[in-house]
Amino acid sequence: MAGEQLRYDGQTVVVTGAGGGLGKAYAVFFASRGANVVVNDLGGSGKGEGASSNMADQVVKEITQAGGKAVANYDDVTNGEAVIKTAIDSFGRIDVLINNAGILRDVSFKNMKDQDWDLIMKVHVIGSFKCARAAWPHFRKQKYGRVINTSSAAGLFGSFGQCNYSAAKLALVGFTETLAKEGLKYNILCNAIAPIAASRMTATVMPPEVLELLKPEFVVPVVANLVHSSNEDETGGIFEIGGGHVAKMRWERAKGALLRADDSFTPGALLNKWDDVSDFSKPEHPTGVANFMELLEEAQKLPPNPEAEKIDFNGKVVLITGGGAGLGRLYCLNFAKYGAKVVVNDLADPEPVVKEIQEMGGEAFGVKASAEDGDAVIKAIIDKYGRIDVIVNNAGILRDKAFHNMDDNLFNTVLNVHLRGTYKISKAAWPYMLKQKYGRIVNTTSTSGIYGNFGQANYAAAKCGILGFSRALAREGQKYNIYVNTIAPNAGTNMTRSIMPEEMVQAFKPDYVAPIVVLLCSDKVPEPATGRLFESGSGWATETRWQRTGGVLFTSQAEMTAEGVRENWSKIVDFDDGRADHPSSADDAQKKIMANMNKSKKEGKSSGKQDKEILGNIEKAMKAQAEGTPFNYDERDVILYNLGIGAKRSDLPLVFEQDENFQVVPTFGVIPPFNAVAPFSISDVVPNFSPMMLLHGEQYLEIRSFPIPTESETVTYPKLVEVVDKGNAAIVVTGSTTKDKKTGKDVFYNESTVFIRGSGGFGGNAKGADRGAASHVFKAPQRKADCTVEEKTTEEQACVYRLSGDRNPLHVDPEFSKVGGFKVPILHGLCFFGIAGKHVYSQYGMFRNIKVRFAGTVLPGQTLVTEMWKEGNTVIFQMTVKDTGKLCISGSGAELVDGGKSRL
Repeated sequence: MAGEQLRYDGQTVVVTGAGGGLGKAYAVFFASRGANVVVNDLGGSGKGEGASSNMADQVVKEITQAGGKAVANYDDVTNGEAVIKTAIDSFGRIDVLINNAGILRDVSFKNMKDQDWDLIMKVHVIGSFKCARAAWPHFRKQKYGRVINTSSAAGLFGSFGQCNYSAAKLALVGFTETLAKEGLKYNILCNAIAPIAASRMTATVMPPEVLELLKPEFVVPVVANLVHSSNEDETGGIFEIGGGHVAKMRWERAKGALLRADDSFTPGALLNKWDDVSDFSKPEHPTGVANFMELLEEAQKLPPNPEAEKIDFNGKVVLITGGGAGLGRLYCLNFAKYGAKVVVNDLADPEPVVKEIQEMGGEAFGVKASAEDGDAVIKAIIDKYGRIDVIVNNAGILRDKAFHNMDDNLFNTVLNVHLRGTYKISKAAWPYMLKQKYGRIVNTTSTSGIYGNFGQANYAAAKCGILGFSRALAREGQKYNIYVNTIAPNAGTNMTRSIMPEEMVQAFKPDYVAPIVVLLCSDKVPEPATGRLFESGSGWATETRWQRTGGVLFTSQAEMTAEGVRENWSKIVDFDDGRADHPSSADDAQKKIMANMNKSKKEGKSSGKQDKEILGNIEKAMKAQAEGTPFNYDERDVILYNLGIGAKRSDLPLVFEQDENFQVVPTFGVIPPFNAVAPFSISDVVPNFSPMMLLHGEQYLEIRSFPIPTESETVTYPKLVEVVDKGNAAIVVTGSTTKDKKTGKDVFYNESTVFIRGSGGFGGNAKGADRGAASHVFKAPQRKADCTVEEKTTEEQACVYRLSGDRNPLHVDPEFSKVGGFKVPILHGLCFFGIAGKHVYSQYGMFRNIKVRFAGTVLPGQTLVTEMWKEGNTVIFQMTVKDTGKLCISGSGAELVDGGKSRL
């Protein structure tokens, strides 16, 4: 088997969202290995707008011209029946479903609209459910099926500005784990992947050199193995993939704190044993709920818990959704006991609990409404109390049904009550919590969500989605003193009564979950706790987190084939070889990729491509036309850029939009092309490419529209200008034309020249063409500079500049910079290029073009000195780092528009 090629002859593979990026890579691969492929793509934008059959048709054409079999499907994934019908009608069967379709609607939580939430859920969660549900009867009948659902690092860890996306992507993990449990006896294996791959979606948030390593081809081989018939036991798995890095994830549960389950089990008693809650010295790696009967028996052997500090909620307003019974009622009573003003929310009658609290001397009032009507619930609270301090999102329902029998109503109802209800309540309260810079939110997942559970595909998706939502929300709230945590309670309630024996329901009293909820909503938990997941019940409370295998780092695409992955599979899934770690953010995944880039740099492995292939690729790439990437900017973006290159508050024309001379520093022209999608890949036009061997050598900018508009809708078209073979290295020049979308007129033209060590020797041109001002190298005159400007950068310079588009972690994250060979994060080259351009502009006025050659690095906080010489209509300049005496820009020049007239 070792050398045998993975084949899919006679099988039918359905790939959703297959019109480009990762989906297209799947489709082309499976067709090349003998499968019949259904290429599904609605053809909309990365934000879910519009539709077109063009993208799917192009992929089908590419496959059929290569001798493969494929048909197009243009249905929305929420019409899963039609997607799967295409497979059955065309090929008579379906064997593999890859739920890949996705969109982004990134926006901070305070600005998120219901449409942003609902559309993400519709495409990612409901679309995946609908396609899987439509395929399920066919899988069961033939006793064979393979399903891949697509999660992401944003789902696993939560991501700032992606509360909707994080929720949807982790919902798919709970959904997958449940399908894996239900499908196993029918030989239906289901896995989830968290890919990091370049696509229309990631192109806007990843730096180009990282995107180059994140080609979809680095993800496909793992999926190829998971869906192959030779995989007979890998199911319910979660795999992190990207940039040659492959690892498996699983849940890890701490030993936890165990207390006697009686009236002495209070929040204060749990606080005394808080260190035990997160004690991972003897962890377990569960696939389901803990043995609570055993825990309860152990807890009852313990002596009463010592008297402890009383938690105080005096003056705090606490909302409990689903507060009319079960866990919710116990939460209400507990918070009231500790002095809170309690709001009992329930779709059923909340008044009995309100009266119960009032009779014990507490303060409470009821709001009868669905949690989905979060605006009305929060308005009632604000009208009465003027504030909201604590939310426990507890409301829920069960609609259990085997997946084979689950219908849309069962799935959507549970998703709406649990996940959308949690979102709506939190969203309505968020502005008040931001304003008061205080908030505590505890959201309710379940062990069914974390681990999956037979007959609960709807509930597991909703509950795991709540965890993804909570983790993202925690990241947005922390700086405002808003902490968000998630609990998975084990207690006997009206919901669990239908699936537990009565004696167990009595043993698992909700009383024994309330202490951790109350404690997490207080200000007493050390560290503080936010974005974390806790399981609790029967006197026991513990933290659950991710564990990740050491995995495998493939250093090149040639090495990372489907067969190469298969040979390394045992290492990919090995949690016990001493290399496993515990990632807690999306950055942890990117660090693995950066490590791989560093590894590639050290090993210098050749891709093995022949000279003729490279030369042919260059010729093809020179002719390729870009589709065009939109970039819209307004006054805010202009001001942000100006601040990023050191504009001061006294520079009103640069920082105040109402100043009569408000203007764009002309070097802003480098921003629109930054994330523009090129019609070629650097790795195709040079051999042995590694992003870690790439240096940004030169930048040329030409301003083609005067005055530069302070707001505009533009489209940028990149192209390959030339590739130069320097023997031990290669030079690649990319040109980008930015046009005004409405008029079609050129606004900017850029040329970016990169020097790539170890990528020459392919028989190409040894000398670059003369491209006039773009390729001219300026020489500083021997005389003293005509003008010198000195400017100290700030420690935060890179943090501000990156907000204009260059989100490369190298410039902000010390761990990334170390991998890149720098002790601390360095300043963006285009940032100090902008500072130099600002100096020329301030002294000599508007320039027609500017060309710089980068000569060294700059650290935020260092002082820059720009020396300038005016020679006719050109300003020749260079920039030195005063702290080191070394040049960072040399041989540079700018051609003035009108002979030199200062505008600042």
